[in-house]
Amino acid sequence: MSLLLTREEYESIASGLALPQGAFIDGELRPAAAGGTFETINPATGAVLARIPVCDQEDVDFAVGKARAAFEDGRWSKRHPSERKKILIQLCKLIRRNHHEIAVLESLESGKPIHEVVTVDLPETLRCLEWHAEAIDKIYDQVAPTGDDALAIIVREPIGVVGCVLPWNFPLLTLAWKIGPALAAGNSVIVKPAEETSMTALRVAELAHEAGMPRGVLNVVTGPGEITGRAIGLHGDVDMVSFTGSTEIGRRFLEYAARSNLKNIVLECGGKNPCVVLDDAENLDVVAAHAAQAVFWNMGENCSSNARIIVHESVKAALLERIVQRTRDWRTGNPLDPVNTLGAIISREHRDRVLDYIEQGKSEGARLVLGGSAIEMGGGFFIEPTIFDNVRPEMTIAREEIFGPVLAILTVSSVEEAVAIANDTPFGLAASLFTASAKRAHRVARAIRAGTVTVNCYGEGDITTPFGGYKQSGFGGRDKSIHAHDQYTETKTIWLDLSDMEIETAID
Repeated sequence: MSLLLTREEYESIASGLALPQGAFIDGELRPAAAGGTFETINPATGAVLARIPVCDQEDVDFAVGKARAAFEDGRWSKRHPSERKKILIQLCKLIRRNHHEIAVLESLESGKPIHEVVTVDLPETLRCLEWHAEAIDKIYDQVAPTGDDALAIIVREPIGVVGCVLPWNFPLLTLAWKIGPALAAGNSVIVKPAEETSMTALRVAELAHEAGMPRGVLNVVTGPGEITGRAIGLHGDVDMVSFTGSTEIGRRFLEYAARSNLKNIVLECGGKNPCVVLDDAENLDVVAAHAAQAVFWNMGENCSSNARIIVHESVKAALLERIVQRTRDWRTGNPLDPVNTLGAIISREHRDRVLDYIEQGKSEGARLVLGGSAIEMGGGFFIEPTIFDNVRPEMTIAREEIFGPVLAILTVSSVEEAVAIANDTPFGLAASLFTASAKRAHRVARAIRAGTVTVNCYGEGDITTPFGGYKQSGFGGRDKSIHAHDQYTETKTIWLDLSDMEIETAID
């Protein structure tokens, strides 16, 4: 990837973009059958960027039919693994070639700072796609230990037609997390991007076709969840759905599966993630830097955001002072200006929802330390980084996922109390722990019920580590790592009875 450009250069790219305005089905952009469209909005200005098709049941039926035909005739599912790998690698090359355009599309539609898109989202997207591409011809099937009278072969086969339903907070990255292993396994895929962020998925689908992806293998249907997502969830010829989004909508996909063909459902849903800081935590400046990163990165619109700091009373005051200092470095402004580290909230509605949570925090008695207000800037949807102290575990801001730049600080007096509060949530996606003791680190990390626990840092691991949650944060599979391939395949046992077969030997 090249170095960051200037704001003026990014704005020039934005002014010359040809914005995708069709769904991508069977190898080409096309309007919705009924002609319906919706507006996609720039959160930084409130202006309309483009009109995107509303794909209804007819469009989803058409996409599923094309995906099924592609799967059954084997143009991708039965293609040699090395050939599938070659096409996915070529897709990565095309994304690199067009990365300035893709980065600007992502920033315009999501409100993300261009700095984050260029330095984090795009590189991680490419790393994910390349990793799964390289795994295609390196995942071996198995032979079970049977004995001489039988041969048992355990093989993976692609599951069929896969629906991938994406969130709006990481459009490119979650696209890669899902299509990488799904396509690597040989499936046909139908992507339903979030209504707010459709354009980069459409552009990547175009580039996949240019890279040699056969028609019908990768399709993108656009529209609202209650129309397009519902049609995918209820479709009897979709074999599985991988969903990332809210727990509320995740429940609906389970209902859709029950009402249709009992399709496999993989859910990655919400989180209310704790950052546990014990009394022996070393270098509070480093802890504060990680804590600020964890809650303010991507404007707090992050399911793995550490929105709760659970800190020992002996270090709370010193840590809070340092977090406030670090927060002042998070500059909010025009997402296309690379000096800014905070961009716009995804929509007016979501901005108002976050502000309502801030008001609840005040009314329930938490102490507002920093921020707490909307920022009026160019018609866009911005919120100050916000910190609350004296938060009690029963408060709304300590229990519900805010999905915004709002940090709640809870004070404890023991390790046991910290673990109890960390686990006192219906979610279990991620957590962080800061301690100088290796014994404490291991014991507390094992005691916290979350899919990922980082020690003395904030993060989600890397492409080699599985990502997903406990409890209402999701189930059914994991994104990332070799484990992601499991959910997109069926496991088949082939048992060969050798007991009655004569063994003939021939000597030439």
